[in-house]
Amino acid sequence: MIKKIYIAGPLFNVHEKKYLEEIAEVLEGNGYGCFLPHRDQTGIDPEELKNNDMSQSTKDIIFQTDVQALNESDLVVALVTGQDIDSGTASEIGFMYANNKPVIALTAEERRYRNLFTAGMFSSTVQNIGDLLEEINKIDS
Repeated sequence: MIKKIYIAGPLFNVHEKKYLEEIAEVLEGNGYGCFLPHRDQTGIDPEELKNNDMSQSTKDIIFQTDVQALNESDLVVALVTGQDIDSGTASEIGFMYANNKPVIALTAEERRYRNLFTAGMFSSTVQNIGDLLEEINKIDS
């Protein structure tokens, strides 16, 4: 049974972060627990997250928190937009695939040729947020 969902995606601008937050809002509104890396980090000064020169201890906390959240999650929803799949997102996809957990790719109706190796790890692909719940229900049944 799917209870917790890790939401992966690029975090390079406000638009990407807001879109990921919209995904979490829909999923949480339907009873799923979500982990959103830029929102759910604990033990870190928020100002340091805005800084490109983070301390090593902050980097370590982020890594450990993300690994723990991936381990605790039943599914990843991965936003796979952009020139190429974001390297951090691809890592999260690979982690879940290696742990036999499903990955739903969300294209946000963007038309691009995807990295076929990474795309091979997707359990399924949806075009928009509205299609996520139906796809999760398929995986969960």
